[in-house]
This record gives sequence, C-alpha cells and structure tokens, in this order.
Amino acid sequence: MTEPLDPGTPAATPAASPAATPEPAATPEPAATPGFAPSAESAPPSIVASPEPAPSPAAAPEPIPTADAAPADAVLVPLEAIAPQFEQASLSRRAFLGFGVALAGGVAGAAVLGQLFPVFASAEDQASPLVPGYDPKTKAWTFVVDTSRCIGCGLCVVACKEENHVPESSEFTRTWVERHVTMTDGTRYVDSPDAGINGFPATSTAPGAEGKTPASSFFQPRLCMQCEDSPCTGVCPVSATYKTEDGIILVDARRCIGCGYCVVSCPYGARYITPADEDTPASMPGVADKCTWCYQRINHGQVPACVEICPVGARRFGDANDPASTIRADALAAGGKPLHPEYGTRPRVIYLGPTLAEA
Repeated sequence: MTEPLDPGTPAATPAASPAATPEPAATPEPAATPGFAPSAESAPPSIVASPEPAPSPAAAPEPIPTADAAPADAVLVPLEAIAPQFEQASLSRRAFLGFGVALAGGVAGAAVLGQLFPVFASAEDQASPLVPGYDPKTKAWTFVVDTSRCIGCGLCVVACKEENHVPESSEFTRTWVERHVTMTDGTRYVDSPDAGINGFPATSTAPGAEGKTPASSFFQPRLCMQCEDSPCTGVCPVSATYKTEDGIILVDARRCIGCGYCVVSCPYGARYITPADEDTPASMPGVADKCTWCYQRINHGQVPACVEICPVGARRFGDANDPASTIRADALAAGGKPLHPEYGTRPRVIYLGPTLAEA
C-alpha cells in the first residue's frame, strides 16, 4: 500500500452491537433552539469581508492520510432499545433539544446524556454501509478544489441537492459556491446568492459592493472538509456523528437529537439542521446534515455527484493510495493547501489556486 499523505492518526470509528436498554424518561417541555449565525468565511449567504490585509499564504499541508484507525471502545445499541424514549418527544428540532436539555442539563451535561442512554459499550464489530469487496482500511480519499478553474456555474450545487435529497432552499445546502471580489479601493467582498445554485450576476450582490469597481475575483466552492481532528465528532452527546474506517464523517440520522452542537462547532459552517420538508436527506427533519462526499457513491466505485458534473474539472476526487489515480499529484500541485489550516482541524480538502485568505 502506498504511504499515506499524512502520518497523522484519525479519530476512531464507531461500531454497532447491542447494549443495555435505558430506563424510560419523562417527557420534557421543549426548549429553545440554539441560534447559529455562520461567519463571513463559512456561510453561503451574501457577506461583506473586511478590508484588512490578506494573511500570508499557509505552507503546503501534510496531505491526507489513510483512515486506518483503531475503533472506539464502543458499539451501537439497537435503535429499538432507545426508541420508546424518543417516541415521547416530537420529531422537531425544538422538541429534541428540549428532550436532551431536560435529561442532561444543557451543554455542560452532554456527557450525562450518554450515560442515561448507553449508546456505546464495546467495539468488536464495525458498522459499515459498504458493498462487498470494498476495503475501507486501504483508502486515502482526497478531495481537490481548484479555484482557478471554477466558473461559478452552480451545477455542483444542483447535482448535490438532486443526489442527496437536500432541500431546494439556499438555507440548507451541503455544498455551495462563493465569489470573492477585491475592489480597486482594496475592499474585499464575498457573495453567494442562493448558494450559487443559479450562477452569479455580473456584479457582486454583497452589501456595500454596489457601484465599486472590481480589480480581481475568483469562485471558491465549499463543502465539508472531512477533518482529521473534527470538532463535530467530539461534541455530539449521542455519537450520532461518527467517522468510518476510511475516514469519512457521517451522521446517523436515527440517533441524532437535533441539539445543534455539531452545527455551531464546525468552523467551516458546513452543517445545518434539516427542516420540516417533504424531501430531506434520510427523510428525517430536525436532525443534523452535511456533505458526505457522496459516500453512497464512492464506496461503489463512483465519484461524488459534484465532481462528476463539474464541466471544467474544478473538483477532483480520488484515492491517494491508488497508483492509477493522479489525486496525490493533484493535491500537492502548485502548493495545494487546506482552507484555514490555522483552525487545527487538519482538513482533508486541498485547495489549488486563490483562496479566501488571499482575497
């Protein structure tokens, strides 16, 4: 097997087998939903960036490793063992949040919730949605985004929503495209009208940009970074967010209680809570959702939908351990680097071309 791009050890993978059934809990009163306002560097809506000087470009990253980690000391309890308790709460995010807060006493008591519902016990077996013959331990999945090629057509956003049943509203999106514009006066603006799904108008839609003359601009696709040191997996009180053996972070919608902790913990603004919509991922409103790199496709030998549809090759995907793949060379070409390495999450998406830090 080819040596992985990054020697770091990824987080552990949850697995599944029965454990003790918890005692039923009384139905709580719903609590208020925690607010979340994405930052100017992490969210799809139109944003105005400050005229501060751009920081120095980060050094080329240590590329993405194979996710060959030891499993967590836990396995999943059968859903039916905890279902009676969840049936007492509404499927809405607000009711789920109230349920969790009443049991655990808020964020400070998140660990208590895991004790009241013993979702994990030991790790003998690995839960896996993979097809026969697929060996996750040999994979080093790598995603490359080339901003110098992106034309802002929005087809990637369309393909993602169609493939993954993501709601049409731009408020809920697994991937989006931003336009970064530097004006002649030095001010920088970021906009993403409707998450870029319909392309971009000739002039920036960011507040304050009207009437100013652009000096340079580029499009920057955004998605889940599939971080090696992912905050979202650490804050989930019921381990609904977990990492597979091949390093892909997924959400078990059956277990998610919609508390929103993972949403606010993601520094890239890549998560959202599914709305009460006729068509949502997993057909379950009120739970966390995000880009999965189309896991249902890649473990069948296909590429993510956004990669397949891109007409200019701005998105590329592959296994860095596959000698027939060029993704390793792509990831290291022209000083490729992750977005905001200073966050310390070790993102697995590598960017080529200009990025937000250079706007």
